[in-house]
Amino acid sequence: MSEKLQAIRGMNDILPTQIAHWQRLEATAQRLLNGYGFGEIRLPLIEKTELFARSIGAATDIVEKEMYTFDDRNGDSLSLRPEGTASVVRAGIQQGLLHNTICKFWYSGPMFRHERPQKGRYRQFHQIGAECFGLAGPAIDAELILFTAQLWQELGLQGLELQINSLGDRQSRINFKAALVEYLQDYRDQLDADSLRRLETNPLRILDSKNAQTQSLLIKAPSLLDYIDTESRDHFETLKSLLDQQQLLYRVNDRLVRGLDYYNRTVFEWITTELGAQGTVCAGGRYDGLVEQLGGRATPAVGFAMGEERLVELLLQVGEAPKPTHLTFIGFDDQALPTLLKLAQQCRHQLLDHRIEIDYQGGNMGKKLNRANKTGVDIVVIIGGDELAEQTATVKFLREKRPQTTISQSQLVEFLET
Repeated sequence: MSEKLQAIRGMNDILPTQIAHWQRLEATAQRLLNGYGFGEIRLPLIEKTELFARSIGAATDIVEKEMYTFDDRNGDSLSLRPEGTASVVRAGIQQGLLHNTICKFWYSGPMFRHERPQKGRYRQFHQIGAECFGLAGPAIDAELILFTAQLWQELGLQGLELQINSLGDRQSRINFKAALVEYLQDYRDQLDADSLRRLETNPLRILDSKNAQTQSLLIKAPSLLDYIDTESRDHFETLKSLLDQQQLLYRVNDRLVRGLDYYNRTVFEWITTELGAQGTVCAGGRYDGLVEQLGGRATPAVGFAMGEERLVELLLQVGEAPKPTHLTFIGFDDQALPTLLKLAQQCRHQLLDHRIEIDYQGGNMGKKLNRANKTGVDIVVIIGGDELAEQTATVKFLREKRPQTTISQSQLVEFLET
């Protein structure tokens, strides 16, 4: 007997019974992003491995341990995309979109990282992201953060905390790394294995270690904000002032560094305590050097990405997503089929917010109505012998206390709209 086929560990099916929250999240985000002037861009799932090694950082956990990388038939090293920003920058450079102009893109879709699967952290996960190129000031940083706050409000999500920090410029980070490494050298024997490895390759990542003992060692560690350059400090102070003026609450977290090497200056995360260890639902910041790093001309840039799985988990806690009115047409026999099809198509053209189906299964009227009731149908339109002869339709409401009504077929759509 052959082994039962199952999905790959950490890669999940999203079923029709679960999809309403996904659709609500994506539709709301798309509407708001378009309203903020962002245009959609659709990107390949697979890129050259070099793209991510050069952008994310060869010494990051993502590139070192988590990417799905393989050689194709031509011997080229390719990777499933672990994030979206690098691909947007690559596309912008390749298509000549970024030079001497302001560009605003948004994207959505699956990303891939070979991590240990747990709630809120999967090997195939979905992100919605936005990137803005050509604006160097803190006002666009504030606008992106305000966008995310508006999205949470429209979705009815509460209890999310905004954390912000500044990484300064490249020299600021070099100076801070040196100070951090010097401080941690005295505690090498107390560091966990991951932090010891990062001490040699990517010491900033130690700051967001989940190890409790390592975090206790960091209490007296140098603060990144003490090392940032004057221009970055002014940028950060203006950002805070803009958020204050909009009455948006935030917490300055000088341990917030993000896991990708390309960030500079502003970084931010939205955090929840409702999802256990995987508390970050949205994160982003500035990456002013990335376009030049990948072969383009120097271009200021800022963006963010949000995790759909984690946001859907929060939406499930809020309550059921709104569902469209479910309408089913029922006939007594095959003679009713042409009329059922005609009326259903008329309704599909006019009642765009309805789910409209025809019951093609057998059984008497009692069985058909029982089946409709069990599957959550809201309204049943019945076409029997009398209705065929008189060109009428009988409308029965299964979820509302409204009387059963027989009306002319020509008035059906207008009646259902009320």
